[in-house]
Amino acid sequence: MSEDAFNMSIRKFLKEVGVTSQRNIEEMVREGQIGGEKKLNVRMTLTAEGTGLNHVVDGEIELP
Repeated sequence: MSEDAFNMSIRKFLKEVGVTSQRNIEEMVREGQIGGEKKLNVRMTLTAEGTGLNHVVDGEIELP
């Protein structure tokens, strides 16, 4: 696999993660599942089967 194909494959995966995650968060907020909070603490964990990859990103999303 070429470096360009590898890069495109990673970008495609990350775009899917970003788009679907945003949709899920927006839906949860619209449905009022947050309980009046002003911020949402979030965590994304990336793992890869058969590897030791375990990348965790913690963050905070300000709510409307």
